[in-house]
Amino acid sequence: MQEILTVITYLVVWLICKEVVGIQSGLITLVVSLGAAVSVYVIFAVKWYEDRKNDDK
Repeated sequence: MQEILTVITYLVVWLICKEVVGIQSGLITLVVSLGAAVSVYVIFAVKWYEDRKNDDK
């Protein structure tokens, strides 16, 4: 689930950068899209870790 949401985030942000914002540079679009995707992945990993930590108590 986490990986699927990461891929969807990457694609959505890529399309937003290209179509809505109009960024022409592929490198900037790549960096922004990957940054958003990695951020979503890390947020879900932290949430999963905290939930698992709370379940152990």
